[in-house]
Amino acid sequence: MGLNDIINSINGVLFSQWTVYALLLTGLVFTAWSFVGQYRALTHGIAVVRGKYDDSNDPGAINHFQALSAALSATVGLGNIAGVAVAVALGGPGAIFWMWIIGILGMAIKMTEVTQSMLYRNTDDPENPHGGPMFVVKKGFAEWGLAPIGTLIGGIFVVTLIISAITGGNMFQAWNVADITFTYFGIPQVVTGVVLTIVVGLVIIGGIKRIGAVAGRIVPVMCALYVIAALVVLFANIADVPGMLGLIVKSGLPSFMGGSDADATGAFLGGTFGYAAMWGVKRALFSSEAGQGSSPIAHSAAKTDEPVREGVVAGLEPFIDTIVVCTLTALVILSTGAYNRGSEADFIGANEVRIVQAVDIESGDALENTWTLETGALPRMSAESRRIRQTPENGSGWREGETVFFIVAADEDPNTGRDLRKITGTVSRDDNDLWQVSWNTLESEMVPQFRESIDGSVDLGVYGDYAGASMTAYAFDRQFPGLGKWLVSIAAWLFAISTMISWSYYGEQGIYYFFGSRGDKTAGGAVFIYKIIYAGLILLTTILAMPLFGPEKKAFIATDHELDMWTTLGLGVMLVANIPIMWIFGAKAMKAYHEYIGRLKRGELDSHSAPKVTDVVEGKDVE
Repeated sequence: MGLNDIINSINGVLFSQWTVYALLLTGLVFTAWSFVGQYRALTHGIAVVRGKYDDSNDPGAINHFQALSAALSATVGLGNIAGVAVAVALGGPGAIFWMWIIGILGMAIKMTEVTQSMLYRNTDDPENPHGGPMFVVKKGFAEWGLAPIGTLIGGIFVVTLIISAITGGNMFQAWNVADITFTYFGIPQVVTGVVLTIVVGLVIIGGIKRIGAVAGRIVPVMCALYVIAALVVLFANIADVPGMLGLIVKSGLPSFMGGSDADATGAFLGGTFGYAAMWGVKRALFSSEAGQGSSPIAHSAAKTDEPVREGVVAGLEPFIDTIVVCTLTALVILSTGAYNRGSEADFIGANEVRIVQAVDIESGDALENTWTLETGALPRMSAESRRIRQTPENGSGWREGETVFFIVAADEDPNTGRDLRKITGTVSRDDNDLWQVSWNTLESEMVPQFRESIDGSVDLGVYGDYAGASMTAYAFDRQFPGLGKWLVSIAAWLFAISTMISWSYYGEQGIYYFFGSRGDKTAGGAVFIYKIIYAGLILLTTILAMPLFGPEKKAFIATDHELDMWTTLGLGVMLVANIPIMWIFGAKAMKAYHEYIGRLKRGELDSHSAPKVTDVVEGKDVE
């Protein structure tokens, strides 16, 4: 068993149904315990973010708006563009229903975990506070005379935090930006890597104040840009939106509650209720980070002497991230028909496509239970596909190096729970100026068969493999050709940069946890080395994303699936570590919460008129 198999097996345990149940129960408990604290986040939280409670004399480094922006810059990112597309592509429309559930419950979870971190944060240096679940468990257990246990648990959490920072917060972002930039503009991945490395490096070297300042400017701009574009597309398809919302709910419910599995049509391979829920929960967690314990680290830098106040602000994160931005992305993908799109082109007859047993390139021996395709030259793309791609009148529509797939019936797909599988391939132009596909292999004990369409005919279509951010871009292009290319490319860059700088800070706080007790000089040196490594991994990832073995072997060293695997590992272990911490110290957080809300209701909290928006965004109101 290889390393990937071991990691995937661990992920299967971490994201078992029991983890999902534990997370849902946690959200339900804290929703009830806070008397639906989501309401306070949407009312009082907005007033706090607006600066009505900002005080320059409070301990902390950045104001509430900048703290929220720093946390959102880590959550509103490629998870909203790429993650939602992955959830819909593999789980179907029902995955979005479960993203909503996690989003709503996540508001209570986020409020609780941030309140805990604010109660236990380290403000020895008021201008550079430190906080997060690792400090909660370390200080909390120390109060009970169990300091060594708390230190150990905190250390375990930090290890998983750093893994997540390096993979999901850094490498996954760099890979996707490099991929989409290469897909649309033909710019080599390594060039993207150099630019990202320089930009991110310059920001993170400046510390949390520079991160907060940059995030406070990028987040509002990127959200506004993306939301406006999505609303324009939805307005153009307004008649379909109610039906799409109904489909999301119906596909997300089990059969005994009137739900039904989403049908496999076009490029969509079908999704069962269980897989829709799994992908929805997984992507919502990756997007909003509810229960993961990462956002409390950013919020712990906020200027405030009221721990609960920042917790209430944090409750806004899952609402903005999941309920608003993720839903808009999903509706764009669904309403434009991107998720169950038709083929780019079709072979005319079955004689042009053969499913054959794969052979070992070196020995020439047949590979057991391994299959591939033999096809002739690719036919010209359909008129609709060429319109979407803005292909010149005499062009075929195909692009050098793009990935396509063919659908066959074979062994059950572990990602969907259905028996439809993809055989992927890479497009290239041969010496005769004809477009060909170098097909990869598929392992299946069952001999693959051609898929039958709904009308009984054989599906001989070649489908464009739009994965992650590329699918979201394709959805925009289906409505307004060319829009996706620019919108998603710009958004991907902004989202990725903002995510990488915030996750760098999260990892930095983990490094401080390990070395802070050894003095400022030692801790500072360790943090600096970490930042150099963090920036260097951006460049390394984009180098590994390039095809290095020539056109006949387009295999990538670092793939989105492998990066997702490591991201899932870090996310899963952080959840498993942080959820118990929330339960252990939940009573203290809820006691502080109700005391604060009581004072708010009695009018005992000092506030002032909201400062100018520009002052809040730039943090001048707390200088």
